[in-house]
Amino acid sequence: MMGGSLWISHGATEALFNGRSFIAVLPLALLLPTVRVSAQTMMIGGPLDCEETCVCASNIVSCSMKNLTYVPTPLPNYTAVLDLSFNSITRLRAEWTPHSLNRLHSLILSHNNLTFLSSEAFVSVTKLHYLDLSFNSLRQLDECIFEPLEHLEVLLLYSNCISQVNRAAFSGLDNLQRLYLSQNKISRFPLELVKNRTRLEALRLLDVSSNKIKALPLSDLKALPAWIKNSLYFHNNPLPCTCDLHDLVAHWHLKALSSTMDFKDSHTCLLPGLQKEKIAILDLDKHYLNCSEVKVMDKSAYLEQRLVLDCDSRQRDMMKNWVLPGNISLSRAMETLYDGSLVIGPLKAEDSGVYTCYATSDSFNETLYVTVTVFNSTKSGGLENLKTAYTTLIACLVSLVMVLIYLYLTPCRCACCPGQGLEKSDSFHSSTVSLSQAHEETGQERGVGRGFAYRHVAFMQPKDQLEQNGRLNPIEEDEECQGDRERRRSDAESVSSVCSDTPMVV
Repeated sequence: MMGGSLWISHGATEALFNGRSFIAVLPLALLLPTVRVSAQTMMIGGPLDCEETCVCASNIVSCSMKNLTYVPTPLPNYTAVLDLSFNSITRLRAEWTPHSLNRLHSLILSHNNLTFLSSEAFVSVTKLHYLDLSFNSLRQLDECIFEPLEHLEVLLLYSNCISQVNRAAFSGLDNLQRLYLSQNKISRFPLELVKNRTRLEALRLLDVSSNKIKALPLSDLKALPAWIKNSLYFHNNPLPCTCDLHDLVAHWHLKALSSTMDFKDSHTCLLPGLQKEKIAILDLDKHYLNCSEVKVMDKSAYLEQRLVLDCDSRQRDMMKNWVLPGNISLSRAMETLYDGSLVIGPLKAEDSGVYTCYATSDSFNETLYVTVTVFNSTKSGGLENLKTAYTTLIACLVSLVMVLIYLYLTPCRCACCPGQGLEKSDSFHSSTVSLSQAHEETGQERGVGRGFAYRHVAFMQPKDQLEQNGRLNPIEEDEECQGDRERRRSDAESVSSVCSDTPMVV
């Protein structure tokens, strides 16, 4: 009995132990579906609770500051604004919403700890106009990550850790108007966003301030229209100080562009050297690099040229009207370009003066003045005058050389030169004697025939003696050599007396 009782007792104890085990395991078995549901909730999102977790007001769903690690689902189809800011959502996957939200136009995910964006994260919300991803931990922007958001107008990405931006990260955002990339670690200026042919056509504001940009494409930035430069912010970057940078910022400041006027003190640069001293860019022309002072340059041209006057307003798509000097309205004969620029020419002197452009829109008005100076000469005429001056100078030099050659390089013709002066003198006087004899005979014949008294003309008679060469010697042997000029003058007078019809009376 006792053994049996003991056996029964042992069996009862075993049965009791087995019953306790079953009872202990039963709650765990009941919790398994809950664990699976929780895991699924972590992947997709828990149920939307519009009473405790979120606030649902009409088409607005606000789940801000609820320490959520997921996006609650399902969201109503009529949701237009979804606020998930100030939570702990670290990853935005492709399946964060199980169905499309075609009415959602504003999505706020700021102040989370986002580190990952799926390439298909925005496939179900293609109607977004406003996307706030600021104050997160994003490190890079991959190619075409925002491509489905063709209607997006405002994208906030400031205060992240972005250091790499793919050149095609913003492709497809044809309606994007404002892009905020400040307070990141970007080291390259995204020129493709604002440059012609590659820029986002609707983009009106680009903020890349407070990054790690060390170089700017200055020549490309200078060529941008004023309506882009007016909202292009690049202050608080470690830019090296150069006069080209000063020239760019000074020109923008003179045009009163918002990007430089609103953050004048924040436009700084680093001086060369080990200390990397930071100074204001607009002060480079005063103490440091001795950069030239920048002034607004007016237009100038020559006669018969054509000139294009820009009406470079600070806003896009404004109505522009020109007024000519003397407050004269624009005539139909004058040409205006598609961007509102005025073409004048061929220029005349009376075209000089101040041209006024009135740019107007529903919310902003602007007046621009352009002073035109027309020089009273043609540009080609100035070149011709320069050529004439050079030609005159060359002619003067050639004349001077010819005079020097004549004075110093011609053969000696003086009578005192051995062999030359005597021969030429003898030959000349020989011809003189023959001419005088012929003239005397002719005079006698005329005197006899016509019956008037002929008066004999006196000539220098040659010596009777002949020299060894058989020619007459017209001068005395002991006569000193005189100047060539005096001898030629006496010879010329002798010839004149010989050839003259009026005889010289002795």
